[in-house]
Amino acid sequence: MKRHFVADKTIFLHPSFMRCSTLIIAVLITVSGVAQSSFSEKVTNASNVRLNVSNVGTFGNAFRGYRDGSGNQSCEFPAGSGIEHLFEGGIWVGGLIDGSLVAVSTSAYDAPSGYATGRGGFEFTAEVGSTLEQRSSLFDSPFFTPEAVSHQDYVAHFSDSNLLVPGTNIPISSHTQPLKLGVTMETFNWNYSFSDFFVILNFEVTNTSSSTIDSVYFALWTNTVVRNTNVTPAGSGGAAFYNKGGNGFLDSFNMAYCYDNSGDVGFTESYVGQKFLGAEDKTGFKHPLIDPSFKAHYNAWEFNNTTNPVFFLPNSEQARYGKMTSGLNHHVCWDKNSSQNGNCGSKSFKEQLNDAGNRADLLSVGPFKSMGPGETIKVAYAFVLAKKLEDGEPNSVNSALQQSIFRGNADWAQVAFNGEDKNFNGVLDPGEDANNDGEITRFILPAPPNIPKTKIVTNQNSIDIYWSDNAESSVDPITLEKDFEGYRVYMTQLGFDVTKVPSLATDLKKIGDWDMKGNALFNESGFESIRLASPQMFENDLTPYHYKYTIQNIQNGWQYAISVSAYDRGNENSNLESLESSLLSNNYRAFAGKPINENLEVNEPFVYPNPYYAGAAWEGQSNFQEQSRKLYFSNLPKNCTIRIFTVAGDFIDEIDHDESYTGDDIRWYNTFGAEDPSKNVFSGGEHAWDLLSGESQIIARGIYIFTVKDNDTGKSYKGKFAILK
Repeated sequence: MKRHFVADKTIFLHPSFMRCSTLIIAVLITVSGVAQSSFSEKVTNASNVRLNVSNVGTFGNAFRGYRDGSGNQSCEFPAGSGIEHLFEGGIWVGGLIDGSLVAVSTSAYDAPSGYATGRGGFEFTAEVGSTLEQRSSLFDSPFFTPEAVSHQDYVAHFSDSNLLVPGTNIPISSHTQPLKLGVTMETFNWNYSFSDFFVILNFEVTNTSSSTIDSVYFALWTNTVVRNTNVTPAGSGGAAFYNKGGNGFLDSFNMAYCYDNSGDVGFTESYVGQKFLGAEDKTGFKHPLIDPSFKAHYNAWEFNNTTNPVFFLPNSEQARYGKMTSGLNHHVCWDKNSSQNGNCGSKSFKEQLNDAGNRADLLSVGPFKSMGPGETIKVAYAFVLAKKLEDGEPNSVNSALQQSIFRGNADWAQVAFNGEDKNFNGVLDPGEDANNDGEITRFILPAPPNIPKTKIVTNQNSIDIYWSDNAESSVDPITLEKDFEGYRVYMTQLGFDVTKVPSLATDLKKIGDWDMKGNALFNESGFESIRLASPQMFENDLTPYHYKYTIQNIQNGWQYAISVSAYDRGNENSNLESLESSLLSNNYRAFAGKPINENLEVNEPFVYPNPYYAGAAWEGQSNFQEQSRKLYFSNLPKNCTIRIFTVAGDFIDEIDHDESYTGDDIRWYNTFGAEDPSKNVFSGGEHAWDLLSGESQIIARGIYIFTVKDNDTGKSYKGKFAILK
């Protein structure tokens, strides 16, 4: 269930527990401590999806990142938007032990506050000390390894065999009949612009018991919810936060999905899907398209539903296995209403699920006919995210046209899974073995050129963009050719971050495009206008920068996102269009302003806007409005101390400034700035203040005094500014 506020990430303390004895509380604290050593989680950040992944097969974090201060997203898309899509999810595996005993093991199950070690339904565990291994295929990543599949792999090993919380004598609630499965899980995500909207989940499940498990089904359970947490704080309003979602299933894509039917409409406009990609067991490749006996089953159930058994939550192993083996999408009422079949109700199941509600989804596949001791099955899914195609119709219409971007993104996830299996038949056909290893290699994507190494320098009313020529030596993994063609520069418009819900994927607008001459492709513009006579070097930076582009007439103090990309020629023989490196993985937030002040006596520091009016245009709207104010101290020395006082001499606040300032000392930049503060680029002579005292108190309107002391020369300056509210 997902209607209650999220508790601590390791143990849920119901109010009645407060009446328990000190001994029981001590036991709970012990369990929490163990959870920290056997439970590990990370958030994907190579792609445009911020998906929380754990080492015990759970996805999402029940929105606890918004409550425990970590800020960790659950399943945010686009990155930095505040639009969340998943409360929590996890894997289910069910089967018949020795042909008769029904058993289902789950890594996640309906719980009001999500994962907690030892809680019922969270039956897969990792050993004490286990963590998520990280790998990367990017050569300049600290996690680079030839074994990596994507730009960011997470790898975990876990099992349902433990009846006790690892390292303790605490039983896992209601977990008495494990299947005894060992699971290796990999998640893959890429920063390519054509693939940064999905995260692939790849599982290898091994029977470690001495029994044969028959009629095996594998499932991905998800508790999806699509809301904008910058508009409506996560979990606020109890059930009202969660009961606005519409759900459905796309048979041709083998994909369950959820969208915001009637919640933060106008501020969400996105889909989240769980797509089955393919599977394999000892008998070969498994997919409904090539084996009619192997099916995808979709089920959904509603929280607090007491009237329609079709949508009851499954409360027993038999009920859970029943959901896994019989999907609503195969029911006669799936797309028929009562006028066609008197047992369906007033609407078809599909129509009922499209109405706003608070639901969980289950997408299962099977059967795998048997798993003997030591035998393994492989299963792959993908979380697919996409923006709704705006057609002027309400979200609740949920038409194929509105889903068109979503469907296209799902196709790309399938392309990534298929890899060399271009015919998608599970057989290595002639011409498909690109790496000549005699096996089908999956999870291969065509690659654009490498991301240009970029340096942003901001000045008074201007931004200088430098980049290296490293992309020009890129080799495409499919054609094995150097196919670099050109560069593009992108920038956002003034106020993109505060006038609406930002989405860099659409907010970044192309302002420059240069490509090679002489091949009759694209613009034939050449690079003469941007190529430097000799590479530019910067202090403490070993990268030589070969190109420069300057943007003039920029408003000081405002945020502009800047990105430089490289693109290739495409491949007509492979029917592959030109590919472009990721804009989102190379974006910087540039703030033009005054440069470092070398002489306080000649260039006096000042404040702007002055007077400051509450709700300055660049502040935007957030859940922390009073903590997200912003004004600038300008014309500052590279190393100085700023102090603020009332006109009566009462001390308000003190700020230490240096030329490497990134804005990480006030909330505004945490909400609206770069996800990585090092990508906030300032001019060196400016520093923002949040209009809060040193004790985080909101200051009153009036006249204030500020002083600036140059810590290198000892010289000081005193000035005034006004605050009007």
